[in-house]
Amino acid sequence: MALTIDERPAQPGEWGFRPENVTTEETPPAFVWRPQENAVSYDIQCARGADFSKIAYEARGLTYTVHRAAEVFETGQWYWRFRFVDGDGQMSKWSSGRAFVIAQNASALTLPKRSELIGRIPKSHPRLFVRPEDLDSLRARARGDLKPIYDDLVATCEDILADMPSTKEPPLYPEGTVVLSEEWREIWWGNRMYTIRVLNSAATLAFTRLLGGQDHYGEMAKKLLLACAKWDPLGATGYRYNDEAGMPYNYYFSRTYTFVNDLLSEEEREICRGVMKVQGQEIYDHLATEMRYLWHPYGSHAGRAWHFLGEIGVAFLDEIPEAEEWVWFAMNVFGAVYPAWCDEDGGWHQGLQYWDSYVQRFTWWADIMQAAMGIDAYCKPYFARAGDYPMYFQPPGTRGGGVGDLTTTRTSDQNCDLMRTLAAQARNPYWQWYVDMHPQKAKEDTSARRLDAVGAGRSLYIDFVRGALPEVRGEAPVDLPSSKCFRGTGLAAMNSDLTDGKNNVSVIFKSSPFGSQSHGFDAQNSFSLFAFGERLLIHTGQRDIHGSDHHKNWMHHTKSVNCIGVNGESQLRNQAAAMGEILDFQTSDVFDYVAGEAAPAYGGMLKKFTRQILFAKPDVVVICDTVVAQEASTFQYYLHAETEMEIDEQTLKITTGDAGCVVSLLRPENLKISQTDQFDPPPRDRVQLKEYHVTAATTISREEATFIAVLRPHRTGDVPKGDPVLMGDGTIVVPLPNGELKVWMGETLQAEKKNQNGAVVAVHG
Repeated sequence: MALTIDERPAQPGEWGFRPENVTTEETPPAFVWRPQENAVSYDIQCARGADFSKIAYEARGLTYTVHRAAEVFETGQWYWRFRFVDGDGQMSKWSSGRAFVIAQNASALTLPKRSELIGRIPKSHPRLFVRPEDLDSLRARARGDLKPIYDDLVATCEDILADMPSTKEPPLYPEGTVVLSEEWREIWWGNRMYTIRVLNSAATLAFTRLLGGQDHYGEMAKKLLLACAKWDPLGATGYRYNDEAGMPYNYYFSRTYTFVNDLLSEEEREICRGVMKVQGQEIYDHLATEMRYLWHPYGSHAGRAWHFLGEIGVAFLDEIPEAEEWVWFAMNVFGAVYPAWCDEDGGWHQGLQYWDSYVQRFTWWADIMQAAMGIDAYCKPYFARAGDYPMYFQPPGTRGGGVGDLTTTRTSDQNCDLMRTLAAQARNPYWQWYVDMHPQKAKEDTSARRLDAVGAGRSLYIDFVRGALPEVRGEAPVDLPSSKCFRGTGLAAMNSDLTDGKNNVSVIFKSSPFGSQSHGFDAQNSFSLFAFGERLLIHTGQRDIHGSDHHKNWMHHTKSVNCIGVNGESQLRNQAAAMGEILDFQTSDVFDYVAGEAAPAYGGMLKKFTRQILFAKPDVVVICDTVVAQEASTFQYYLHAETEMEIDEQTLKITTGDAGCVVSLLRPENLKISQTDQFDPPPRDRVQLKEYHVTAATTISREEATFIAVLRPHRTGDVPKGDPVLMGDGTIVVPLPNGELKVWMGETLQAEKKNQNGAVVAVHG
């Protein structure tokens, strides 16, 4: 019987056949296809014509379900297809042909063939971040222009020697420990920090000795490394047992090993290889075999585990038989499916906190790829725009990061370490300007501070290597639009002043094709309002522990954000299927406009939920929601603030620090409005948090409803005068300090106005 190819379209959480009916900015593109049952290898073909009569590119015997060619493809129209071979040597027919176009300005991003790529990695040590032939130059620079960083490294090493970390094996969970309990959390996270402290100290000592020749640093690094090698690789720091401890164990162990390799005896090297063989294979089996990560790349922790596996592979190449496969797998992940949470506009689904955390760690692998294999990660279109995300979502001086886990208290200065790296690597002057706008506080040059940095994972040896990068001069983004849509991740940031958060009014909007999965769990069509450095209308709650009752049943629920509930029910929670879509985005110096559709996120409760937002910069935000349910329902309009809101009929007043906002709910009338400062369910007792939640609910069940709200942000003490009015002809009239604003949108848009501008018309009068 002929083998049948499974060409089912991608389901939520799957990467999908790529490229397909797209114009790609990369040449060659990354080819990705669905794993086929019983397949042991794959072939692909590419042609300029749909009939494949003339093959322009072919690759055979591929063992992964992805491929990036080692040669550049010409611009223009292309087609590709694949087939597979099973264990009996039987070959399937070719798949359907899929079309794609290589853009005129596509970036060259090839992946060398396996033998060439592996052959580039040094045969001797060190191999991570630096090559053996780099050492003489780096030693000279440690005495020259990089001496300040080197001196800081030496001081840190002296601090480590004065307060040596314990090497006692971390504890297992006691029998009966309840997962996610506070007792479990203390060991789960405590073991991570314990492991980082000892092995990052070892790596720091070992690298500094490479520069300065302090053999006692090297001997102490060796002692720490071998002590940790005695820990059970399947125990408290095993990847499966506790990946938060296992991942840093692996990469700091590998770094120390390659930095101190010449001081190890062959017997000691074998001990280290034995440990890493177990650890590395455990990660590989989970990612490549069980998870099929190349087709399901949305696992959060897996999104960093793959390049940590790559670090092990590079450090132990030709010393552990499986190490070459680990490197090749990691490079195929990079070449085909990383980053998974982004779009080519520079957006990041999981929010700024996880953007910073995950991309920061990836930049380590980017440095390693460049040094060991000559691969430049910053040729990828995403990395050419990655710094736009914080620049637009958190202009300098902004408090609060908009969407995603752990962003509510985030401040713009927390983006600077990563922005500095991205600016230097991508040679982007706007991102360097962002860094320059956050002058660093004077360092407290104390041993406690340095040891804390080592224990938290700060690696001064990486700072030293990056110190050799050319300087980038900052340039203010005054020639850029103040607002940007990251359409592929369903995020829009509308700003009145991109250069100064303290002078900025910002509306953040989400309607995402990624759904609400993982750490980007915010509801579709939700929004936030920031003004003059303050959080006015906010996403609420605070993660006490991932997966807790409060986290799952408050923060993942639509009621926790500025959005709409149906019969008190939430959108689908923490699911890739809870999708939204940005329908339209327009920006100018005067007006911004965004529209999103979120009905699919409600799991069948709604036929339509279109939210339109017009931002007349910087004074007025008009929001029009059209909701159509499958059956007669009540609707809840949720608004949230850090401070108690003053309610006067259907007008709400908010004051937070230096900013305020007047919210006028113009439609529907006769809403039942309530306010509480309680969470249902609340966070754990150790989290002290007070926020205020308003629900404006319809009281009569209906199939359709239109909500119109006018938001007028202002500085404290400068409350806008007059009231917005919804006229009988559908005109929304908003008084301004000098004149008035007239808006027609949604169902209020008259036929003659539609002919002018389609979705919305706004006029300053």
